[in-house]
Amino acid sequence: MFSAALRRFQEKWRSYRYRFVPWVVFNLPKNEKTLRLVADRSEDKVVSDEQVTESLQRLFRALLRSSGGLLPGDHRVPTHQEQKEGEVLFQSLGFCVERRPSSLPSAGTGVFVVKGVVPKGAPVVMYPGTVYQPYEPILLQSIRNPFVFRCIDGVLVDGNDKGISRMVFRSCSGRDRMGPYLTSDTSWLTDSPRNPLAVGQYVNNCSNQRPANVCYQEYDVPKSFPIELRQFLPNVNYSHCTQRPLRCVVLVSLRDIPAGEELFSNYYTIVR
Repeated sequence: MFSAALRRFQEKWRSYRYRFVPWVVFNLPKNEKTLRLVADRSEDKVVSDEQVTESLQRLFRALLRSSGGLLPGDHRVPTHQEQKEGEVLFQSLGFCVERRPSSLPSAGTGVFVVKGVVPKGAPVVMYPGTVYQPYEPILLQSIRNPFVFRCIDGVLVDGNDKGISRMVFRSCSGRDRMGPYLTSDTSWLTDSPRNPLAVGQYVNNCSNQRPANVCYQEYDVPKSFPIELRQFLPNVNYSHCTQRPLRCVVLVSLRDIPAGEELFSNYYTIVR
């Protein structure tokens, strides 16, 4: 009984320790480090916000058309012949990603490139979840939650798809609907997300044997982002009256990543 409890504690600790500041500081010299690419520092980014926006809109337009939807300026009759999201992703961006059991022992779920090649500097996946400003409450949601991502400016993204976090996201997403338009996507909470990029919370930490091939890049969704495409964004603000742009976090490839490789990020990030 004691050994079983110890194993459970060790599993929880392995997941949490990367967010425990004293442990991070003590272990930082021993681990590979990568840059954190901050939302308001465009000169430091692997890919510009404009390029991120262009990639997301290209995919979202294709997803909308594949499901029978119409974009402004379309004059055709919708076909209603749905394609699998992975096929749309491959046709739009040239690669497919999926959640699968990680290649790391005891790491649980990971994210793999399963088709095509991800070119260097491409947005590979998105980190979904509810977005909290630094002054907003997240205590209950954060308990035993290894999926809370902290941006450099203190903004938090809760990528947990279970429990209280799941209920909060669904509630906020329904609240923010604009007439016939959804402004966020709740399907990342299921096993079949409409936006196939919305799996970034399952990207595992790298090691000295498995170096990082993606890095986090903070991205503020521009006001000009088309309303009909926002239904595929896997993020929503916790507060309805937040004046800041919607914060998203994308994971950008640090090199070409061929099919068969698992994605690894780095929890040891440095701000330049």
